[in-house]
Amino acid sequence: MKLYTILARLLDYPTPELLENLSTISTAIDQEPQITTSERDTINEFMSWLQLHDQTGVQQIYVQTFDMVPEHDMHMTHHIHGDSRDRGPALIDLTEHFKANGLEVKNGEIPDYLPLLLEYVSTLGEDECRFFLADVGKILDILAENLEKAESPYSKLIRLVESRGELVKAA
Repeated sequence: MKLYTILARLLDYPTPELLENLSTISTAIDQEPQITTSERDTINEFMSWLQLHDQTGVQQIYVQTFDMVPEHDMHMTHHIHGDSRDRGPALIDLTEHFKANGLEVKNGEIPDYLPLLLEYVSTLGEDECRFFLADVGKILDILAENLEKAESPYSKLIRLVESRGELVKAA
């Protein structure tokens, strides 16, 4: 689904290509029927925030947010295992899961990086997406809480991902 690809791009390090293509992203979300009005509003609000900054400013904010604060780490297993030895087997299991489902993790990439997970999720059916995201729901909640405490605009995108992993949808 396009939503997960879009979220993967918005949650990844902000490149010049991303910033140059915000209007294309906006058009894509407007045309995607599976994106709710609330989700559209959240994404548009975030993109409006991005447009308030130049490329260097957005990149600096990204690095300060995600690379300098361990509680904001975009690597999901970090929030469970930290830098302990237990993290290695979890990463190997995830890499093997990806391989079994046709996704090759490039050398140097860590498979639990949230934008990479969202790229993978974008290849799944709706029910598979929910189950996969539900598995990392607690971690997404912790990450979103930490970002909310820091008043980061990224927190709303994490909450959006988290809500997509809820197994029971409200009627």
